[in-house]
Amino acid sequence: MINHEVRTYKSSENLAREDQLAWKIAAVAADDVAVDADVQDMVINRIIDNASVAAASVRRGAPTHAREQAQGHPMQPGAPVFGLPLTDTVSPEWAAWANGVAVRELDFHDTFLAKEYSHPGDNIPAILAVAQHKGIGGADLVRGIATGYEIQVDLVKGICLHEHKIDHVAHLGPSAAAGIGTLLHLPTEVIYQAVQQALHVTTATRQSRKGEISTWKAHAPAFAGKMAVEAVDRAMRGEGAPSPIYEGEDGVIAWILSGPEARYTVPLPAAGESKRAILDTYTKEHSAEYQAQALIDLARRMGAQIDDFSKVTKVTIHTSHHTHYVIGTGANDPQKMDPKASRETLDHSIMYMFTVALQDQAWHHEKSYAPERAGRPDTVELWHKVETREDPEWTRRYHSTDPDEMAFGGRVEIEFADGSTLVDEIAVADAHPAGARPFVRENYVEKFRTLAEGIVSEQEQNRFLDLAQNVADLDGDAVRQLSFAVDGLTHSGSKGIF
Repeated sequence: MINHEVRTYKSSENLAREDQLAWKIAAVAADDVAVDADVQDMVINRIIDNASVAAASVRRGAPTHAREQAQGHPMQPGAPVFGLPLTDTVSPEWAAWANGVAVRELDFHDTFLAKEYSHPGDNIPAILAVAQHKGIGGADLVRGIATGYEIQVDLVKGICLHEHKIDHVAHLGPSAAAGIGTLLHLPTEVIYQAVQQALHVTTATRQSRKGEISTWKAHAPAFAGKMAVEAVDRAMRGEGAPSPIYEGEDGVIAWILSGPEARYTVPLPAAGESKRAILDTYTKEHSAEYQAQALIDLARRMGAQIDDFSKVTKVTIHTSHHTHYVIGTGANDPQKMDPKASRETLDHSIMYMFTVALQDQAWHHEKSYAPERAGRPDTVELWHKVETREDPEWTRRYHSTDPDEMAFGGRVEIEFADGSTLVDEIAVADAHPAGARPFVRENYVEKFRTLAEGIVSEQEQNRFLDLAQNVADLDGDAVRQLSFAVDGLTHSGSKGIF
């Protein structure tokens, strides 16, 4: 890996293209290196993982509406949409949109956390949709996905967005554009322009994840993927983009991030070096914000030791800065304590999630968020006894680059009416690569079958899993079948423009 320093340059300094971050990203994308076997194996896992969550969410409101919008843009050959017959293809950018919403809706696929937050699996819908439309085989699809993960993870390692209240999908637009560039074997110049355009149009504030959180939380990464498809199409036609987008005098670093004097260091693979960043990422066992994964596991463990929850007087979660200020009481969001809050808000309330997991010693992607579950009086009472506190040591470990120190959990102290306490801690989720039960292929398959049960027929499940697990050997026609249909899928009847 090569560490690249990135800063603002005055227009008069005339920064050469080859020295710009967008060009360096594009050069990595255009570098035709082989995909390592363990990387290919993980790409397969994440294709299955994405489909799992899409299956579980296919009948929910946001994916339904996104699917209906996509249906207004039929195209042949086009790309299929999760839930629809595989012959009902739509324009690839709209397939990326609809499938991206379905994948993101339940906050239940993979994650990578460093200086910024990310869900690298959000790259897959856009890259896959272009492959399906263009009739590209599985080997190139795997290459494109490996690039998407590489660029997103490397940007997340080097550039913090959230400290400036910029949403993490600003790293997704460039990574998806780069992945599509790899997929299509595009030259560096074309990918360079697409990366810049994709960043320019996908930079937005984090209000989508603050206060009364709406379904735009699921739409935001889908929009970034859609914009990436359009950016590549535009660049392939010879159109340019704002340049240099990162380093320019009026660019992203100078006016959106840390300003003209800021310095960032972004690691990228050297020429000829394998793209292995996907192996640094981790998926979710629970449908919740990633910082909740370990604490849900801890709550299940601690809850089994409590006989009477009415005797609990206080629960204090000592955790990282991010957990405290984004999904904890440090956010100062009253909605996070509201039993009538939206699902999108509840899955960003560690107070709520810890309470339910403590009481139930379980977590379910639907039942744990049901209005009747959130409104249960004993749950509301206990929920309002939970608070979070930032612990500098947990914040340090959260940002550590040492795999043996990295931690996304915390220490929990539960106080009882008789003065006794129950104290325990957890560093990483059970499903994390360093956790108690790291996810392997059989776990991904089980997750797919569990979430697809009662929604996708067993025959259709088997067909999809057979294709996904052999993706590198598929030809273009078979890649077009890499979706699933749902029998009796109904629509909302909502009316828009399309």
